[in-house]
Amino acid sequence: MREARVKTAEGRFGQHLTIGPHTLRADEPPENGGDDKGPSPHELVLLGLGACTSMTVKVYADRKGWPLEAVDVRVSGRHEDGVFLIERRLSFTGPLDAEQKARLLEIAGKCPVAKTLQGTIRIQSELAAETV
Repeated sequence: MREARVKTAEGRFGQHLTIGPHTLRADEPPENGGDDKGPSPHELVLLGLGACTSMTVKVYADRKGWPLEAVDVRVSGRHEDGVFLIERRLSFTGPLDAEQKARLLEIAGKCPVAKTLQGTIRIQSELAAETV
């Protein structure tokens, strides 16, 4: 997996994100004191889950030869009773029957990011060597 790099950008919470050839921005919305120049860190997690869900479901349907034309994943999150609750809603475009839709919903729960978020996560932090 490629290394992600995050550096301070302008504004109170602005961040410049890079991974491979891709660049993104992160920030906080105005109600949290930011300038809303990009998704918040929690929103980036939601985007990752949504993207992985859509990819996983589409690949599964393609392998099965099912007529899934498109996947629409809506993911929202909120802090509730000391837990970060993520709600994920999927809709499928294409002539699928009820059994296929139910199976695709089940497969959504098996996407790698969902499994990571539901599993044990360890974060190791260390101080990098100072650069000039």
